[in-house]
Amino acid sequence: MFVGLNIALLVVFADQISKYFMLHKVLGEQVVVYVAPFFNFVRAWNTGVSFSMFNNYGNWGVWALSGLAILIILMLLYWLKSEKSFVAQIALGMIIGGAIGNVADRIRLGAVFDFLDFHIGESHWPAFNVADSFICIGATILILQSVVAYFKQKKGVKDE
Repeated sequence: MFVGLNIALLVVFADQISKYFMLHKVLGEQVVVYVAPFFNFVRAWNTGVSFSMFNNYGNWGVWALSGLAILIILMLLYWLKSEKSFVAQIALGMIIGGAIGNVADRIRLGAVFDFLDFHIGESHWPAFNVADSFICIGATILILQSVVAYFKQKKGVKDE
């Protein structure tokens, strides 16, 4: 559990520092900073969930989504407490830290600050942030770990 909690703390720190730096030092009053033909820094406020779904529910949505996220964080902490796999502990720490970083934004700012904007021509992927990145990486690790475990089990290979 110790490993996962430390990873979560590092993720929260990296997320909040990156958001502060981008908002106050890089973007300033600008809405977009062009970095490369496929990448910009942007000022985007997400009051909804992933990819701005449920973005139109005002304060009720902010508090409902924050409450749901806190419940999920508590469930992930419970999972982390009993998790034996070092890799899974790291992945859970990434997800928990990312979720805490985004909940902190919702509670403090009323929305999650997203600033990474990848695009091809005029087609833009929804803007995201460091917390979102860690949540996706952690979830991918958990999925890959369970796929590997499944195939090991099918072959009769014991986990060491």
